[in-house]
Amino acid sequence: MLKKRIDKLMGNRFEITVEANSDSEAELFLDLAVNEIKRIEEKLSTYKEHSETNLINNNAGKKTVSVSEETFRLIQRSIKISEITQGAFDITYGSIDKRFWNFDTRMKALPDKEIAKKLVKLINYKNIILDDKDFTVFLKEEGMRIGFGGIGKGYAAENAKKILISNGVKAGIVNASGDLTAFGKPEGIDCWTIGIANPDVVQQSFSTMEITDMAVATSGNYEKFVVIDGKKYSHTIDPKTGYPISGIKSVTIISPNAEISDAFATPVTIMGVKAGLAMINQIKGIECIIIDDDNKIYTSNNINLY
Repeated sequence: MLKKRIDKLMGNRFEITVEANSDSEAELFLDLAVNEIKRIEEKLSTYKEHSETNLINNNAGKKTVSVSEETFRLIQRSIKISEITQGAFDITYGSIDKRFWNFDTRMKALPDKEIAKKLVKLINYKNIILDDKDFTVFLKEEGMRIGFGGIGKGYAAENAKKILISNGVKAGIVNASGDLTAFGKPEGIDCWTIGIANPDVVQQSFSTMEITDMAVATSGNYEKFVVIDGKKYSHTIDPKTGYPISGIKSVTIISPNAEISDAFATPVTIMGVKAGLAMINQIKGIECIIIDDDNKIYTSNNINLY
């Protein structure tokens, strides 16, 4: 039997599905997954006062901060992705104040360009100083802030999957608001069928794919946006300008790992169709589907759409 639970975790809608022999067993499995996501949220969330993320941010430009090896390694991997994407992915994006781009319906004018220039100067993954021996983190500039919005959901989904597998779950899905990982084969089915959101009609799929032991993440301009003077501005900010990108409606990344899928969706959006696909085509095990503002569909080399 398959059992599903929907919960709000890490500020997002998580939908967890497990295969189990009974209701009670399924509830036990679901509790394990939810507790693992909550544990990660306590470490990474900027909304949790005593999180390791806030500890790092509050000491930016002042002193090094000791963190758990788990958080340290996630930052380390994030920096590696920044290097691969030439800064299109950058966890120091947190330096852009939420009051600058808040993407609510009251926003009627573009933020000041001079303020944007000042804030963008603080976005630089190269100013994260790590000590691999003591697991310490130091942000070189006062006012710098890190955030895991571009990788945290995928990381949590991947960890929840590992917890489920280690406790004997044969098949399941962890879906973190569209960043999902599916594993195993549910009884009587060869694989999981998942839909890729239509950026124009979010409740509909423009395509489906059959997967198992794979992770899919989609980043789209339909998630959060504002319309100013008739132009749509998405929540995806270019770390080099401090302004939202345009030209792409959605990017879907398929890989064996939810953290990787999550982390690469935003930088491909920022890099654009040509550069984004060129990068993905050089990385083994990662595939990509892009829909641009004119509804033209582009795919990486090993994707076949029907």
